[in-house]
Amino acid sequence: MSYMFFDEALHMFVNAFLASIVVLIAVSGIGIAIVESLEKSDSHYPSKYSR
Repeated sequence: MSYMFFDEALHMFVNAFLASIVVLIAVSGIGIAIVESLEKSDSHYPSKYSR
């Protein structure tokens, strides 16, 4: 049975942490772009939510 060295485990943890940050930023950017496009298209069709 082989054990991971602490250095290797730390390196994997840091890589996973950085990857999750990149994914979160990308997803939030996509979500903001979707919301902005919905708000722009919503101005043509006034609904009960628009002011």
